[in-house]
Amino acid sequence: MKSSALLLAAAVLARSALAKPIQQRSPFALKDAHFVPRRWTQVGYPEAGHSVALRIGLKQGDFAELERHLYEVSDPDHPRWGQHLKSHEVESLLRPSDKTFDLVHEWLADNGIASADLHYSPSRDWISVTVPVEQLEQMLDTKYAVYRHDDGAELVRTPKWSLPAHLHDHIDTIQPTNSWFRAKPKSVGLKVTKAFGEAPALQYYANGSVADVCDADAVTPTCIRTLYGTIDYQVQAADKNIAGLTDFLNETNNRNDTYNFLKTYRPEAAEGAYQFKFDSIANGTTAQSYSEEALEDETGVEGNLDVQNLLSVSWPTPLIAYTTGGSPPYTPDAGTSTDTNEPYLTWLEALLSESDDKLAKVISTSYDDDEQTVPLSYATRVCNDMAQLGARGVSLFYASGDDGVGPSGYCYSNDGKNTSIFLPEFPSSCPYVTSVGATGQFNPEIVAYIADEDYAGGGGFSNYFARPSYQDAVVKEYISSLGGKYAQYYNQSGRAYPDIAAQGLSDLIVWDGLTGAVGGTSAATPTAAAVFALVNDALLAAGKSTLGFLNPWLYKSGHKAFTDVTIGSAVGCEGLGDGLGFPAQAGWDAVSGWGTPQFKSILENLGVKGSFTNNAAGWSVAKA
Repeated sequence: MKSSALLLAAAVLARSALAKPIQQRSPFALKDAHFVPRRWTQVGYPEAGHSVALRIGLKQGDFAELERHLYEVSDPDHPRWGQHLKSHEVESLLRPSDKTFDLVHEWLADNGIASADLHYSPSRDWISVTVPVEQLEQMLDTKYAVYRHDDGAELVRTPKWSLPAHLHDHIDTIQPTNSWFRAKPKSVGLKVTKAFGEAPALQYYANGSVADVCDADAVTPTCIRTLYGTIDYQVQAADKNIAGLTDFLNETNNRNDTYNFLKTYRPEAAEGAYQFKFDSIANGTTAQSYSEEALEDETGVEGNLDVQNLLSVSWPTPLIAYTTGGSPPYTPDAGTSTDTNEPYLTWLEALLSESDDKLAKVISTSYDDDEQTVPLSYATRVCNDMAQLGARGVSLFYASGDDGVGPSGYCYSNDGKNTSIFLPEFPSSCPYVTSVGATGQFNPEIVAYIADEDYAGGGGFSNYFARPSYQDAVVKEYISSLGGKYAQYYNQSGRAYPDIAAQGLSDLIVWDGLTGAVGGTSAATPTAAAVFALVNDALLAAGKSTLGFLNPWLYKSGHKAFTDVTIGSAVGCEGLGDGLGFPAQAGWDAVSGWGTPQFKSILENLGVKGSFTNNAAGWSVAKA
């Protein structure tokens, strides 16, 4: 170990050489590095005064203990099942140590950052502060640059950054630094058919069969509700239940379009278009008109798909649309930081700040990105934040992606070796969320696939997160059934996804007054979330708790209430193997998970008893 005199000398030299802070407690050492992902190119440098909305992830107090609680309250065989933690209990578990606070605050003060400028997450494990990029470069011994994606979007990032050595055990990650994560929507092309009012309006059947009400080219709410068994269910606990969806990248949810959609396809729910609430985070847009640019880019298709699929199934369950600002493109304006923040972290912090009674209990997110666009440190902390929500009784549903095992032409590792690999998606690869794949057709449902759109439901295995114990038996069996096929392209010990699936091939929506068919796991995810919003309604009506993190239940016994999908495959990554990707088969598989939900079977599995009364009242729950 170096003597304190040598450490002091090194600190003085570093400070004098770089004109850094007033004091330097230890020499800089590389904290994190991440290769610039494929499709991103350095194009310049930000203005010196450009502001960065910085988030510092402090070492959490006892995440292992939080994880223990999460699995206990999520295990149907555990005495604590359903006894979710309160926000203050989560916060006390994760609060960093006093030593961590002291050292990090000292470092910030040494760099001229006043304590009054600092903002904290509820668990105080994230510190937020806005810093000019020139000052940040000194603090992290790095150089930021402007990087441009092939699609024209730009971000301010740095591939590697350092910290004084004594802080390495107290800071997990700092962002935005080396994360190129962009929460991309997972919907596939709006195929506008006719002006609104001339679109196919299928007859409403309260007791129709799937064959009566379902058209594979125009999937309506009546079809979805019949297929998954919710059509005769009457919501009974709307005063206790909340569903949620997320909007990023300037997406919002248009009320007029949603009203027109519901008026045609679920008339009794039409007023719900004007009753759901917006929660605008970091100036997230709630705009209700379409700009010329939005019309050209079809901005709003994703937002409308999410809200229309959710409301048309879960109404009158209250709905919150969490719309979060902060997105590319970068504008070289020293007064703005909206391009450089991580809107995903902004959204998570806002949710963790919500009181328990106001927090949505199912949340649908149709946005993700290649796992390798983010460093492991970032992915781990985001995943840990999701575990906090799960411990508080929130079911998080994530789209599994629309590129099968990866987009052809880009299936290479981002580690400087350019190894041919399948590309897992994040956050679906996080073990604390429920990942949703997509299906199409009926009797039977098959894996969603559109050759002309290069679209196939996503599935795969994480390169960051180990396979959770709740997956061990079935995933090992699935891998064994492949007989070594594709073994060189994926991590056989990684968290496998998706967990479940739902229709995601030709869902009808209304956008800008026009009706069109939209596919993608963006369609499947809000549909699955809506079914489980009704599951929660039935649980609450029966005097039980909401389901919360559902994967331990799902893999232990809940999967028996799902319709198995055995036809199709993930495809993608053309040129790797036979190009077909992971196949669907009996039981769990890495493209459809356990298959699609059957509402009444789920309630039966959960011990919720009910009865049929009449078509008006629908299926009612017997109180416990």
